[in-house]
Amino acid sequence: MTARVLDRLSSRPRLVVLGVGASLLAAYVASLVLLPKPDGRIIVGDAVGHFVQLRSAVYDHDFDFANDFAALYGFAPDSPEGRAWIEERRTPTGHVRNFMPVGPALLWAPGYLATAAVLRGLSALGIAAPADGTERVLQAVPGITGILAVIVAAWIAWRLAERFTDRTSAVVGLLGIWLGSHAIYYSLISPAYSHAASMLAATLVVAHWVRARAAWSIRAAAVSGALVGLATLMRWQDAVWIVVPAIECLRWRAPARDRLVALVACGAAAAAAFTPQMVVWQALYGQPLAIPQGAGFIEWTRPNLVAVLFSDKHGLFSWSPILVLAVVGFVGVARRERWMVLPVVAVVALSWYVNAAVSDWWAGEAFGARRFLSFFPLFVVGLSGWLHAGRPGQVRRAAVVAALVVANGLLLVQYQTFMKGLRDVAPYPEGGFGLWVARFVVPARLIARWWS
Repeated sequence: MTARVLDRLSSRPRLVVLGVGASLLAAYVASLVLLPKPDGRIIVGDAVGHFVQLRSAVYDHDFDFANDFAALYGFAPDSPEGRAWIEERRTPTGHVRNFMPVGPALLWAPGYLATAAVLRGLSALGIAAPADGTERVLQAVPGITGILAVIVAAWIAWRLAERFTDRTSAVVGLLGIWLGSHAIYYSLISPAYSHAASMLAATLVVAHWVRARAAWSIRAAAVSGALVGLATLMRWQDAVWIVVPAIECLRWRAPARDRLVALVACGAAAAAAFTPQMVVWQALYGQPLAIPQGAGFIEWTRPNLVAVLFSDKHGLFSWSPILVLAVVGFVGVARRERWMVLPVVAVVALSWYVNAAVSDWWAGEAFGARRFLSFFPLFVVGLSGWLHAGRPGQVRRAAVVAALVVANGLLLVQYQTFMKGLRDVAPYPEGGFGLWVARFVVPARLIARWWS
C-alpha cells in the first residue's frame, strides 16, 4: 500500500466507511436476486431462531413457534414427522424451545413491521395475496438490517480509534478488522445472524464508556448498564461487559454512597433492558432466567482456553491472524491510556473463559471464532494503534494489513466454495494445507473448472 493510497483513504474517511458498507449491502441484495437458494429461503441456520420470534409476535401474537418453524423448514406440523419434531422440542410450558436470543428480532422489528404494512396495503388493494410473514421480502429484512447495524458499528469504531491514534491509522485499522477478519462473513454472507447486532451493541457500550468515564456519574452508570443489557439481548454471553461500568463505579472518586447508588443504577438499568428476554423465557420455560441449551452446554471446569484461540477448528488467531497485530497494538494504546487496562483485561478474560467453556467452543459451523465479534471495537482500536507509527513505518504496516485482507478474502472464497458443494475444488479450512495454503490454490482451480 503506497503513501498516496493512504492519503486518499484519510482525506475522505467518511466516504470510505459508507462506501464499503454500501458495497456490502449492494452485494448482499444482489445475491438474493441473482443467487437464490434452491428452496427460496433466505433465513437459514441460527437466524431461523431469531426470525420465528419476530414472525410469531407480529402475525400470531404469541410465543408458540411450532407453526413458524414448520413454515420455514417446510414440514407439515400435523404430519407424523412434524408432530415428532415438535414433541421432541416441547418445553415444560408446552411451547417449542428456542435456543436463540430475542434481541436481533427486536432490532429487525422496525423494518419488518414497515415491510409487513406495505404488504398488507398491497393485499388490501388486491395487488398481492395476503402475507403470512415468511415472504422473501420479509426474510430479506434481517440481513439488510444486520448490514446497516454493522455500518453504524464501523462508523462508531472508526471515530473511537481516531480518538486514540490518527485519522489514517483509524480508517486503515477499521478496514483491516472489518475486511481482514471473520467480521466480513457476518457483514456480507450471514448478516442475519446475531453477530452483526452484537457488533453494534458492543461498540455502543465501548463508545459510551470511553466518552463518559472522565466525568462518571450515576446517570452515566445507568446508561452504561442499559447498553450492556441491550448487548446481552443480542448475545447472552455479552453480559460480561457489565464488569466495565462496574469497575468504573467502584473506582469513581465520589462518596461511597454515590458509588453504591451508581452500581445499583447500573445493574437495574441492565436488568430493565434485558426484560424482553426474561419475558420470552418465562413463557417458554416457566422461569425468567434460563440456559435453553441445557446445563451441560457450558462446561465451566473444562475450558479449552488454548484451542479456542489457536486451533485450526475456528481458532480466533489461526483463522484471523490480523487480530494478533490488533492485540499488539492495543497493548501500546493501553500503555498510554492506563485507565483502560483493568476494565478491558477483565472483560476479555471473562469472555475468553466463557467462550472456551462452551461445549462447542468452535461455535459449530462458522467462519472463524464468531463468538469473539463483540470485541470488534477493541480490535479496531488495537489495529489502529499498531498502525500509528511514523510515516514510513505506517506505510509498511498498512501494506501488511492490505496483504492480510487479501488473504482473508481468499479464505472466504475457499470457505464459500466448499460450503456450496464444490469440495473437489476447495478443501475445508483445516490442517496445514487446508487453512494456510489452499486459499491460494482454489482461485486457480475455480478458473480451470470454469474454463473446462
